[in-house]
Amino acid sequence: MRYTTYLFDFDYTLADSSKGIVTCFQNVLHDYGYTDISDDNVKRTIGKTLDDSFALLTQVSNPIQIEEFKKAYGRQANEHMTVNTRFFPETVEVLNQLKSQGVKLGIISTKYRFRILDFLQNTFPADFFDIIIGGEDVSTHKPSPEGILKAIDHLGVSAKDVLYIGDSTVDAETAQAASIDFVGVLNGMTTKEELHEYPHVAIIPSLIGLIYNLNNEKK
Repeated sequence: MRYTTYLFDFDYTLADSSKGIVTCFQNVLHDYGYTDISDDNVKRTIGKTLDDSFALLTQVSNPIQIEEFKKAYGRQANEHMTVNTRFFPETVEVLNQLKSQGVKLGIISTKYRFRILDFLQNTFPADFFDIIIGGEDVSTHKPSPEGILKAIDHLGVSAKDVLYIGDSTVDAETAQAASIDFVGVLNGMTTKEELHEYPHVAIIPSLIGLIYNLNNEKK
């Protein structure tokens, strides 16, 4: 039986927002005196919450200071995020092909939903995705399965018919916690070997693999 529902991570899965994310983080970090943190270190936090990312990058654990970082990041993101985000070359084609097959499509991300919507509006109609769950929509973030389980409940589908596609080990852990199938895509900073450590249906170089490798009967 074919999957009826495809749920996607956003950053490094559907789109490359690394330029915007790095710009926002580096501007905030430099303003607070953190001038020796590399862009690659910032990129390795993509997919984590802002709280976790700033804690990892600065080694700061004080929640008041973390909150200051996040507010400063939000101001930067209003200016730099959407304009510096691009779909991967195959994303629009793959999503349109899946949509034409009548499947349900969703996004489950730690990125705020309003930023995802701001980016999507230039390419897709408002009702293209059946559900979008962002960081503001859950009380516990990935690898908690809350977002995925919320989507499954809202869409009225069975977990066995749902596939989650993501680029990171956090995404793999999230799918495992939700007891749904997972496909890893190598668009980000996570290696094939790292993703292989987790249950998966496939690990694909790009999203086009969803059409040419997975558009058939589930085994």
